[in-house]
Amino acid sequence: MLGKSIERIETLAKMHVGQRIDKALAEIWPEFSRAQITNWMRIGAIQINDKVVKPNTKVCGGERVRLNAAVPASEDWLVAEALDFSVVYEDQDLLIVDKPPGLVVHPGAGNLTGTLVNGLINRRAELAQLPRAGIVHRLDKDTTGLMVVATNNKSLKILTRAIAKHDVDRRYVAICEGILLKRRRLDMAIGRDFRDRTRQRVREDGRDAVTRVKPIETFRGHTAVEAFLETGRTHQVRVHLAAIGHPLVGDRRYGARGRLPKQPTEKLVDAVRGFDRQALHAAGLAFSHPSSNKRVEFESDLPSDMQFLVETLRQDQS
Repeated sequence: MLGKSIERIETLAKMHVGQRIDKALAEIWPEFSRAQITNWMRIGAIQINDKVVKPNTKVCGGERVRLNAAVPASEDWLVAEALDFSVVYEDQDLLIVDKPPGLVVHPGAGNLTGTLVNGLINRRAELAQLPRAGIVHRLDKDTTGLMVVATNNKSLKILTRAIAKHDVDRRYVAICEGILLKRRRLDMAIGRDFRDRTRQRVREDGRDAVTRVKPIETFRGHTAVEAFLETGRTHQVRVHLAAIGHPLVGDRRYGARGRLPKQPTEKLVDAVRGFDRQALHAAGLAFSHPSSNKRVEFESDLPSDMQFLVETLRQDQS
């Protein structure tokens, strides 16, 4: 289905010198995903100084960029659906969603309906006109918690740029296997696992990724931690904690094996080994509001399944 034609002309500034061109353009045009920009470069819809170049070409500064592409009217096939998710804040510029477990964020192969996007356009029909229905950042299907959604193009550009510049504070709470006793700053590049392209892994040639981890409660064989993102790579918290030997409870994709302390109660065995998703919750968001520029903060309590897991771990210590 044909959509609208997009034409853009930009000059790459000195601030982008040394960056990959696809990354620089994703910062200049935050309304488009980096994957979309990379695809346009590969098919010649983006040209640099009237030439087609590779996405990993480094910026020298002063290059003239021309974009001439057709954007499919993907919104036309989106179905508005009434879905079960909480909106904890809403104004003319944004929504703050508290996502439940099991809810896919974006439509894709095998998930054309029943996604957060479908629910959002049911709530606010105008979101169908925005790229990605205004969603600024993602959460995995089985990760719960707070997400920010822009409701107009201006807010989408401002908030997407804030994410790219690491001006949005994102706090997660996770339950991991093993005892983690001190704060850690995990600075390990992440890239796709070539043996399983649905997974990520720590790789020297990956993209920079930094997570700050702080233990907040220890149990006999597990630790509740806060994780603060300095970057926003796919599966970042899950990959980083697994890489230091502390996979998240329930996260079998990244090495969780239902590890238990000695002589566990039957209730603890059931709680840990029956936890059927990664124990990860996006508990806090803070950023400058796109209209007022005032700092706004949002908090979300642990979902019921993680609350039950924590209570069971506590009871096991008594």
